[in-house]
Amino acid sequence: MLANRHRDLGLTDDQVLEMFRTMLLARKLDERMWLLNRSGKIPFVISCQGQEAAQVGASFALNRDIDYVAPYYRDMGIVLAFGMTANELMLSAFAKEDDPNSGGRQMPGHFGQKKNRILSGSSPVTTQVPHAVGVALAAKMEKKDFVSFVTLGEGSSNQGDFHEGLNFAGVHKLPVITMVENNKYAISVPYERQVASKNVADRAQGYGMPGVTVNGNDPLAVYQAVKEARKRAAAGDGPSLIEAVSYRLTAHSSDDDDSTYREKNEVDEARKEDSIITFANYLKEAKVLTEEAEKKLIDEIMIIINEATDLAENASYAEAEHALKYVYEEK
Repeated sequence: MLANRHRDLGLTDDQVLEMFRTMLLARKLDERMWLLNRSGKIPFVISCQGQEAAQVGASFALNRDIDYVAPYYRDMGIVLAFGMTANELMLSAFAKEDDPNSGGRQMPGHFGQKKNRILSGSSPVTTQVPHAVGVALAAKMEKKDFVSFVTLGEGSSNQGDFHEGLNFAGVHKLPVITMVENNKYAISVPYERQVASKNVADRAQGYGMPGVTVNGNDPLAVYQAVKEARKRAAAGDGPSLIEAVSYRLTAHSSDDDDSTYREKNEVDEARKEDSIITFANYLKEAKVLTEEAEKKLIDEIMIIINEATDLAENASYAEAEHALKYVYEEK
């Protein structure tokens, strides 16, 4: 990366440092959750590792005061950028009563928080796409300035909800941005076995919208693409499709054995492009970050994570009777 790229994009040194901090917080939270899972303290982890750059770069290009986001299950970087805290995410991991996503009812990774305009997700993949399109339709009908932003994996781009949502958005020129986080694998199925086109973004022309493929390991490239898409949406020029290509550095989830479908050297090779490392190197070249400041930042983040872990582990579970809440009408 050229050392002045963020300034050319209109980002300040403080803003790119905050981007890096958010990426690093997502990574360290994710790593802690894996340790908690392996020690039997939390039931499930579905990882964001390898995709933080795309998530955070995109979030910083949006208006996080008014825009709505419909994240998919790996998007810890997005929900952190939109205002969810480490404490809240850890409460979700432990399925405690104060989990803001669902009060401990949902699996981890099923994000939803009204105050930060994070639309609630569900287990069937891709259902968030028509939800986000509906929010964009509301923006257009009510003549509001916000846009909606929705993410999904490349495997989900084969589902009917993806095609129906994007087609509707294209026909009605709705202010919605769809970002496919192409991490090369739909659980165990590699990209070439699931998508016939060279890029997912190639599908955009069929929906009457621009499509672009960017390096998902480069937060500045993703920032630029989403910034341009938001400008189009806000100007009334309709939706955009962005494909951010990265790599999933962990197994699909804590219940998956990825050694059955990919070689270790493939993962090791991908780690050379790990955005946590490459973006830190860029910031150092740009004289925004020093080794000392990076170490201090990691220390600060680990304090946050330790406190969040302790808080969540000692928090109360919901009463058993609460399992029936929101199922039947209460009078």
